[in-house]
Amino acid sequence: MAVRLTLQQMLARAALPALCMTVGGYFAFHAATGPTGYLAWRDYTAQRAKLEVAVRDAREQQVALQRRLVLLDPRHVDPDLADELVRRNLDLVKPDEVIVPLPPES
Repeated sequence: MAVRLTLQQMLARAALPALCMTVGGYFAFHAATGPTGYLAWRDYTAQRAKLEVAVRDAREQQVALQRRLVLLDPRHVDPDLADELVRRNLDLVKPDEVIVPLPPES
């Protein structure tokens, strides 16, 4: 025996599943595009990778500066470094020296 439903009865039966699909779609959309969603997560990981590279470079620079600082200890200054600093900052050259210009360090 077939039951015939009116349009109003069909819409009433479809209302709850349609509401659930709408709510589910809303949450799925925000899970992908929200401020803590998948797309934002990808951006955060890319930013984190860039920042990790910057931190590594800064640490390498810090280590190089600490080595140089040890050479400039006031109790015992490295003579080669002192000579290099004086020549570079005061533009001093001995009469028997030849100056060879080098490209600037990057």
